[in-house]
Amino acid sequence: MCGIVGYIGWREPSALLIDGLRRLEYRGYDSCGIAILDNGTPRVVRAAGRIANLESKAQSLPSRDPGVRCGIGHTRWATHGRPNEENAHPHRDCSGHFLVAHNGIIENYLELKRKLLAHGHFLRTETDTEVLPHLIESYFTGNLEQAVQAALREVEGVYALVAISTHDKGKVVAARKGPPIVLGLGQHENFVASDIPALLPYTRQIVFLDDGEIAVVHENSVDLLDKKGCAVSRTAQHIPWSAEMAQKEGYAHFMLKEMFEQPRAIRDTLCGRVTAAGVTLENELNLPGDAALDRLHIVACGTSLHAGLVGKFLVESMSGLPVEIDYASEFRYRNPRLGRKSMVVAISQSGETADTLAALQEARDKGAFLMSICNVIGSMAARQSDTVLYTRAGPEIGVAATKTFTTQIVALYLLALALGRRNGFLSDEEISRRVRMLTALPDQMEKIFEQNGEIHKLGERFCSYGNFLYLGRGINFPIAMEGALKLKEISYIHAEGYAAGEMKHGPIALINRLMPVVALAPRDQLYPKMLGNVEEVKARDGMVLAVTTVGDQQIAHKADSTIFIPESDPSLYPLLTVVPLQLLAYHIAVLRGCDVDKPRNLAKSVTVE
Repeated sequence: MCGIVGYIGWREPSALLIDGLRRLEYRGYDSCGIAILDNGTPRVVRAAGRIANLESKAQSLPSRDPGVRCGIGHTRWATHGRPNEENAHPHRDCSGHFLVAHNGIIENYLELKRKLLAHGHFLRTETDTEVLPHLIESYFTGNLEQAVQAALREVEGVYALVAISTHDKGKVVAARKGPPIVLGLGQHENFVASDIPALLPYTRQIVFLDDGEIAVVHENSVDLLDKKGCAVSRTAQHIPWSAEMAQKEGYAHFMLKEMFEQPRAIRDTLCGRVTAAGVTLENELNLPGDAALDRLHIVACGTSLHAGLVGKFLVESMSGLPVEIDYASEFRYRNPRLGRKSMVVAISQSGETADTLAALQEARDKGAFLMSICNVIGSMAARQSDTVLYTRAGPEIGVAATKTFTTQIVALYLLALALGRRNGFLSDEEISRRVRMLTALPDQMEKIFEQNGEIHKLGERFCSYGNFLYLGRGINFPIAMEGALKLKEISYIHAEGYAAGEMKHGPIALINRLMPVVALAPRDQLYPKMLGNVEEVKARDGMVLAVTTVGDQQIAHKADSTIFIPESDPSLYPLLTVVPLQLLAYHIAVLRGCDVDKPRNLAKSVTVE
């Protein structure tokens, strides 16, 4: 989950590395560091905490080397060892001439450490990473990539790493097994990073490193090698994101900007995929034949899992296919019943989530048809799948997912329509009606953002409470879970999302004036049931914040506070009910003084188990 940057070329490296790390700080912000080779001398600066701490210490680092300049950098999300300067990357061998930055977990590092100590190496830190530069040094015979490859044969676990050495200058070596590594191609310069946003100001020509591969990055070339050392050929992909898309553009936080980008992101995700007559996914998706599919399995983690839960309602109601949904982290441990008539849909905003990739591998081993829904072109999930449906949210920097969540639901909606048409479950007229409602949704979402000031006032009213209960029924139950997750993630307030019908089976015991209840009650077929749940809360002196359809005064008279959403098709209400919950969580977090873009203990992409 850490952020990695590497560079070789004509630019002054320290400023570029720090800029790249700043763009990757959402991946980890416990500590950070950079290392450059300056006239053959390794120069390393590290700091505890945020990139700003590193930047002030790195003022003395501008390279004096008039030729090719190279360096590596790292921002850390701690796994082994406390988040302090000593444990910060890059790490060095005893001589200081081999330097490594690493994302992942070396599972056998204690065994390797004992072996290195027995051979006279001196290790200074608590990290698992420190064994890597020592191993590389021990195998070095004049060629850095060969030493890296030999060292990694001893390593058990997952890794994305970059390495440089004064003994083999003019190259940066990168390797991957698990966490992502991307290569950026430039003119007389090349780049390495753990995620695309670090590279957007410099290039949009990206090469994705596959598991087991090593990249040897020179000023004017990039060579890929497989685990046997054989050359690999791969064409760069053009990434359509701009550098400006990864900037705040005047918003106070990335999360706020990304919430307000949701109407645009949904329009982009729909573009070219719907017409007045229906859905046009045939050229994009290579789905199995009608008779070759009897059920779907959705696997995902966190917010993507909540999107998958909404997708279960959509696919089952629109296509008639049964859908199972699993936490990706648990999927392979229950020996799922899969076969050639099973379709496994993996949802991941990054396409690099470790548990989701492991679930895909389990499904492939059992012969299932694989589909991924993700936001990053060329990601590992996309490459491992038989077909892929990309969301078009653009880069999402805030750790708490917003626009990627709503575009995932839109993608699942399109999939449900396509499957419903393929098996004759939906008529052409019904598909056309649903498409009209779907394309109207971005404009309706913008109406909700016009209430941002009112929701800020609700944040002021509720920010002092320490516990929340979120209730929803049917397709809005996953939104109750997502609303609670957003509040937990960024404000550190305890919150739980429940199916409203389950309230009387336990949570009702907690209700009092100190535990606000957020009730999702749009005017759908379950509205009377939600109204009854609100009555039950009020009968116990509870406080209710209701999200309901515009014009509904019945629930407004019962609730303490109300947020209105536009009227829509019931299957689309999750895309509207979630927006005020995102805004509420955001305003509460800001009022409590929390860092909403970089909440404690969290990282954007969970690329280790």
